[in-house]
Amino acid sequence: MRNGVKTGLVGGVFTVMVGIAGYGAFNLYNGVTGGSTSADSAPTAGPVTGAEVEKTVEGFFKSWQNGEADAAAEFTNNPVAAGKALHSFAAADITKVKIERGKASGAGVPFSVSATVAHEGESKPLAYKSKLTVVRGETTGRALVDWQPSVVHPLLKKDDTFEVGEADTPQIEAVDRDGKVLDRDKYPSLGPVLDQLRERYEDKAGGKPGIELWIERADATAYNTTLVTLQKGEPGKIKTTLSAKVQAAAEQAVRSKAKSSVVAIQPSTGQVLGVANQEPGNNTAFLGRLAPGSTMKIVTAATFIDNGVAGPGTRIPCPNTIPYRSQTFGNLPGLAPNENATLAENFSRSCNTGFIKGIAHDSLNDNSLTQEAAKFGIGAEWQTGIPSYDGSVPPADTSDRGANAIGQGVVQMSPLNMASIVATVQGGGAFRQPVIVDSSYGVQRAGASGISPGTAPQLAQMMRTTARSGPAATAVGGLGGDVGAKTGSAEVAGQTKPNSWFAGFRGDIAVAAVVVEGGRGGESAGPIVATVRRGGA
Repeated sequence: MRNGVKTGLVGGVFTVMVGIAGYGAFNLYNGVTGGSTSADSAPTAGPVTGAEVEKTVEGFFKSWQNGEADAAAEFTNNPVAAGKALHSFAAADITKVKIERGKASGAGVPFSVSATVAHEGESKPLAYKSKLTVVRGETTGRALVDWQPSVVHPLLKKDDTFEVGEADTPQIEAVDRDGKVLDRDKYPSLGPVLDQLRERYEDKAGGKPGIELWIERADATAYNTTLVTLQKGEPGKIKTTLSAKVQAAAEQAVRSKAKSSVVAIQPSTGQVLGVANQEPGNNTAFLGRLAPGSTMKIVTAATFIDNGVAGPGTRIPCPNTIPYRSQTFGNLPGLAPNENATLAENFSRSCNTGFIKGIAHDSLNDNSLTQEAAKFGIGAEWQTGIPSYDGSVPPADTSDRGANAIGQGVVQMSPLNMASIVATVQGGGAFRQPVIVDSSYGVQRAGASGISPGTAPQLAQMMRTTARSGPAATAVGGLGGDVGAKTGSAEVAGQTKPNSWFAGFRGDIAVAAVVVEGGRGGESAGPIVATVRRGGA
């Protein structure tokens, strides 16, 4: 039975050309070990001759073809290691071996191997190319095959062996919501996600192992390599909630910006439709812990509405600056003050000072924003199917209340969290904890009260206005259908540019993206969200 995990070719014929690692002229012709001390081979010196190369290669190939592993090994300068490899070759039911020599170049001889792998009534051809070099044994003077594991097969390494039989486990395929296979070559961002899914749900995937010839790696940390599939198994399947169409759009979107991540969720179900990271090994989309900037104003505006501080039409002035709790807050450059601004206008224009005025209202306290965020499921210990972060909005201390309200301070979110917040708004106020696997896997989704059915449409309408005439319009204003958005930029100590955020919906798709050090939200993260929403329509 196999240990390790297989990779490489599955099924068919494996054909590859390989060269031997470079040697200096002396080593090529003078050998590196002693080799055999057979009495019929008198020691000689100097470079191997063409006749010696011919005789050595003929003897080695003849013994190998006849299944005489020990005899073949005696034609090498390391008969112990060669014998082990050649014995495993023969023991792996590799029969009808035929070796054809290519044109020699000095002491180097290319060759091709064709054989039949026959096991338990199944048979398939095996074919590949390799190369050997004949050297002079250092102690015996004999012309010998310079032993390298790649002589027997180009993919064989030190102490590896050939094995044939039933694979330990069936292949595992992750499939999207419509049964389409999600391949890491086509969807590179999913590589780590697919590995996590296989690790968690392999025992529930089903399937039937195949019968294969493979190289068993001596290195326990390396992957075994399948050479021939004699009988295909039935791949086990892990059912995800992903949409291949949305995933493809997400993959395309993050390629345009370095350090970018994006998540798409279906508001009506909470199912994750797509997840992509420009750096696949760093799943910021699910695990990021970043200040969300002004996208947090969705939650802050909900706090105002639910606590009776203000509705969309309530006047909340937007001055250039405002002092609050030992800090002075200002707006982004270019934003004109407006003493007659409403909550909706402050939301659309992303007026920081207007939101500081609101959070300072007497009817609110240092826990108000935390309690509102909890309605969106933030901090509820999410179980999504793979490792994820569920966001954090801690109760404010004396200095953080204002900063938290505009997505700075100690507030932390991932794109998954922000996409879920948008999904709660677009989904009528109900919190549906995001999941990436089918419900049949028994993932226990976290619960939260959600926001009131009266608050959700007010937030959604403010987001629609932002998408059509606010700073989000450049990125998504041209999209058809029911579109809403909120931009954000988050200042981070030590960075020359802020992190760019953008969150929004289009119909039954909610999307959030971040670009680390991307600048303003509409400029970097906005086009990513637009690409995903356009591609997922």
